[in-house]
Amino acid sequence: MKESIIVLGTRGIPNVPGGVESHCQALYPLLVKKYDLDITVTARKPYVPYTESVYEGVKLKALPAVTNKSLEAPLHSLIATLYAIKEKAGIVHIHAIGSGLVIPLLHFFGKKVVFTHHSQNYDHQKWGKLAKFILRLGEKWAMKYSTEVIVISDFMQNLMNEKYGRSDTHLIFNGVNPPQLPDQSKINEYLSKYDLEPRDYIIAVGRFSQEKGLDVLLEAYRLSGIKKKLVLVGDSDHVTEYSYQLKGTAREINGVVLTGFLSGEELHSIFSQADTFVLPSYSEGLPIALLEAMSFSLPAIISDIPANKAVHLPDDCYFKCGDSQDLADKLVTAIDQPLISYAEYLEYYDWNLIAEQTYHVYQQAIMKK
Repeated sequence: MKESIIVLGTRGIPNVPGGVESHCQALYPLLVKKYDLDITVTARKPYVPYTESVYEGVKLKALPAVTNKSLEAPLHSLIATLYAIKEKAGIVHIHAIGSGLVIPLLHFFGKKVVFTHHSQNYDHQKWGKLAKFILRLGEKWAMKYSTEVIVISDFMQNLMNEKYGRSDTHLIFNGVNPPQLPDQSKINEYLSKYDLEPRDYIIAVGRFSQEKGLDVLLEAYRLSGIKKKLVLVGDSDHVTEYSYQLKGTAREINGVVLTGFLSGEELHSIFSQADTFVLPSYSEGLPIALLEAMSFSLPAIISDIPANKAVHLPDDCYFKCGDSQDLADKLVTAIDQPLISYAEYLEYYDWNLIAEQTYHVYQQAIMKK
C-alpha cells in the first residue's frame, strides 16, 4: 500500500505532552519503518518549534492554531482537513472526538477516514455546556462517517456499539515501550534536581486539569500523614483557575514536589525510582501513564472508573473515584510494598503488535468502496 496518510487531532510530535501525542510518537515511526508508509503528522504551531520537519521517517507539518481550549482542536482540525484534501491524502487518520467534527467534510470529498477514539472528553469537568455538545457531536459524526473506527479499550468498544450501533470497531490498545534508562549517575542527577531519594516518593503523572483528580490526591496525601514525598509530574496547557489553585495548594503541603512536564530519560528516571504510582482520574481512555508505571513494576493505586477497570488489575489497586479518604487509606497500605511484575498484562500493550493491527485497519479502509 503506497497511499499517503495524513494524521490530525494531535498537538504534535515529538515530546509534546499528552496521551494522544505519546500514542502518535510511538506508533507512526513504527508504521513507517515496518511497512514503508508515507505518513505526515500535522501539528499545532504553538506547541512545536518547526514548520516542516521529519521524525524517525515521519513527515511533520505544523499548521496555524489558536490557543483557546474550546476552539483549538476543531479549528486546527479544519485547517488540517483542508491541507489533507489539497495534498490528496489516501487516508486521513483522526485522533480524539474534538477533531471528529471534520469527518463529514472528509467523507464528502471521498476520503477514507480512520478514527481513533481515545476517551469521552465530554465527561471532563473543565468543559462548559457548549463544548460538551460539540464533543458529543464530534463523537456521533465520527461513528457515523468514519470508514474504520479504532477504540483503545473493551469498555469503549461496548459503549460505541450500545450508543451508535457501531459494531465493527477495531479494539487496538495503547502501548508502552520497555523502560529506557540512562546510567545510574544520570538517574542520581535527576533525583538530586528534585531533592528525591530512591523509593522514598509517590508519583502521579498528568495534565493539571479537573478530570485528572489531582486535587483529590493532594487531599488524600494530606489525610494519610505518610512521610514519603508526593511528586506531581505535569502542568496545564493553558493557565486556568483550577491549575492555579492546584499549584497553590501543592506548595502549601509539606512533601509535595512539582516537576512540570517531563519526558524521555528524565521522566523514566523519576518513574524508575518511585515507590508507588497513583492515578486519581475521573475520566480516561487507556492511560499511557499507568502503562508506563506498570513497565517500571510500580505498585499502582488507581480510581475505579470503567476505563481504568478495563486494565483488569487486582481489586485492591482501585479506590472509589473522588473519595480522598479511601485514597488516603490505600496510600497508607500501598507504600513500601515490593515491586510487581506486570508481564502478563503488558504483553497486550506492545507497540509492534499495535502497529501491525493498525496497518491492517488501513488496508481494510483502502479496500472499502
